[in-house]
Amino acid sequence: QVRLVESGGGLVQPGGSLRLSCASSGTVSSIYSMAWYRQVPGKQRDMVANLTVSESYYNPSVKGRFTISRDNGWRWLYLQMSSLKPEDTAVYYCKADSVTSRSYWGQGTQVTVSS
Repeated sequence: QVRLVESGGGLVQPGGSLRLSCASSGTVSSIYSMAWYRQVPGKQRDMVANLTVSESYYNPSVKGRFTISRDNGWRWLYLQMSSLKPEDTAVYYCKADSVTSRSYWGQGTQVTVSS
């Protein structure tokens, strides 16, 4: 089992920056990939950025503005968000993929970009 807890969300003005964190616990050694997703009410959950040991992937809507990174193996996952836009407003979720073929999700953290 893997437990994920996101933090760092909040209200920020357009053009501002925010860093999201995701703390992993449990069987962290089983994780081989992690990602950030986001979801607005009434819409599907979309991948924002994905990270493996060898590469990263960004949704074109955030490429060049967001950076995904990790620390201490897979115990910490981060999403540095810059040049934020109102359309970045969403609940952001952390996801971990395990070698056991299970995926785990955090509870989400709200990001609101508004003046």
